[in-house]
Amino acid sequence: MLFHLVKKDFLLAKKYWIFMLLAATVLPVFMHTKLNFIAGEFLPFFLSTLYISFLLFSTVSMTDYKYKGSTFLCATPFTRKTIVISTYCFIIAIFIGCCCLYTLVALISPWKVGLLDLSDVGRTFFLISIIFGVMIPVQYRFGYEKSRYIFFFLIFLAPFVLPNLMKVLQHNGAVFPVSLPVSPFVLDALLILLAFVIGGISMVLSIRIFSNKNL
Repeated sequence: MLFHLVKKDFLLAKKYWIFMLLAATVLPVFMHTKLNFIAGEFLPFFLSTLYISFLLFSTVSMTDYKYKGSTFLCATPFTRKTIVISTYCFIIAIFIGCCCLYTLVALISPWKVGLLDLSDVGRTFFLISIIFGVMIPVQYRFGYEKSRYIFFFLIFLAPFVLPNLMKVLQHNGAVFPVSLPVSPFVLDALLILLAFVIGGISMVLSIRIFSNKNL
């Protein structure tokens, strides 16, 4: 049942698939040309993944709001808990797809785009978990119409603010000022684990909000 709900979300956004595929291949290359002062693949991968995830999530949310999809789903055998879980699975599926597309771009692009490592994936997954871990419960609580403008402004401001912020921090020698007494692999694994914990807490909160909501 969960698979069919996630599939439903992808079908709702199907008319944007071509645009998203182009964005997933063009954005990393474009960002690398603009962010060549930053070592590694983290920032281009994070920004492109955030942009694509937000657009697909917003498209599905807008369609659901417009046609009252949640109301009709609640009249089917699908439980509200399953509906909420499918939203989080949808974000994870987008993240996995972005990882695959970024890797494909790195392999075939004539421009210098490096392959992702565990650190890039872990930090990106951690930040995506925080962002959508806040966004999804807020949207369930206040609705798409009330929350969309705030999220739209914040998400689309990120590609303009973060590169400049990273550049300032790098010039001041403070990109990563704290050194933890653990190996990089352990730190990356902890970030991924923490991302799942944050996502789990957010999911429980969203289930509670949606279960008590009158549609």
